[in-house]
Amino acid sequence: MKYILERLVDGEIDINEAERLINADNILEFNEVAKFDSKRKNRTGFPEAVFAQSKEYEDLLLIIKKYMQSNNDNLIVTRLSKERYENILNDLGENSFVFEYNRRAQILIIRKEIVDKPTIAKIGIMTAGTSDINIAEEARVIVEEGGCEAITSYDVGVAGIHRLFPQIARMVEENVRAIIVCAGMEGALPSVVAGLVDVPVIAVPTSVGYGVGEGGRVALDAMLQSCAPGIAVVNIDNGFGAGVFTLTIVNSD
Repeated sequence: MKYILERLVDGEIDINEAERLINADNILEFNEVAKFDSKRKNRTGFPEAVFAQSKEYEDLLLIIKKYMQSNNDNLIVTRLSKERYENILNDLGENSFVFEYNRRAQILIIRKEIVDKPTIAKIGIMTAGTSDINIAEEARVIVEEGGCEAITSYDVGVAGIHRLFPQIARMVEENVRAIIVCAGMEGALPSVVAGLVDVPVIAVPTSVGYGVGEGGRVALDAMLQSCAPGIAVVNIDNGFGAGVFTLTIVNSD
């Protein structure tokens, strides 16, 4: 972008040509396989991630290789099975990249080097049950990659609501800036949490449930219908989206 702006200042190109070149530079193309948005972090504060599920392995591997060759930023690969991670590790391990894989979250972060970053805020993450932890872990990986410290408390749902209050108190003492709450079944936990704290609550319905609650739609509807103010709701099982939205809140100051 600096080169384009220098050409504009020097009169080599006009403003329309500069806009066209900048827009073209925002896309990193890999032939017909992918058009990677390499400048998303510059625009939104968080880089694009690669959604691995349903991609052909050869295409996924090509995207990772091309990105790591042309970028200095870390690469996040979401919804990546353990088997595929092991294949990637086998195919790319000789490149001296640093691989961090969270089995529960099914997220891989590939780094060229490990760089210590200061903590910008603390974020609370809660689940109603242990079956919701995989989605919570997806959110945790994202907020930590964004420079936050995650304060987690799992399995504190309303079926045993006495478990919740000490954990809420701990998060208040830790001065968390927001709380991500993952819940399936009837999806009641975010409403309870939002009624007890003065920070934003990001509700994540999970697909945990059976009968009418199967697939997470009941939890989603309950969270959207909550009478407790201060709740934002993301899509079913969208721990990634919850993490990015929370980072947006933290970085908006």
